[in-house]
Amino acid sequence: MAKSEFATLKPGDEIQPLTKAPITREQLLDYGPASGDMNPIHRDDNFAKAAGYPSVFAHGMVSMGFLGELLAARFGANNIRRFRVRFGAITWPGDVITCKAKVVKNYEAEGERRLELDLATVDQKGEVKITGSAVVAV
Repeated sequence: MAKSEFATLKPGDEIQPLTKAPITREQLLDYGPASGDMNPIHRDDNFAKAAGYPSVFAHGMVSMGFLGELLAARFGANNIRRFRVRFGAITWPGDVITCKAKVVKNYEAEGERRLELDLATVDQKGEVKITGSAVVAV
């Protein structure tokens, strides 16, 4: 969708979603050092099992990063004015995450056209992992 077309979106319109490849254990091993989150619950199955989980699981910020990727890809990183999320469910290795955005409001503020968006990530079973909101300039 061209940037000028975003300006005509109305409440309820959906932005083209972004679906990521399945989460891998290798991805979690790489993400920890990159993010500074070396919690063994994301890296060590024995540790995760001792804590009561069936296996390691993804850092919440992995899926938040996917939502950021959606916003940057569709609107440009420098057009993101606000970005908030609430973590709701664990993302497991093998989960396929789809990032979704729906228009809540199309308005003018500070001399620019903006969209307020509802955000969510869902897995291949439809389980919502993260909900959130964003404001982007269009």
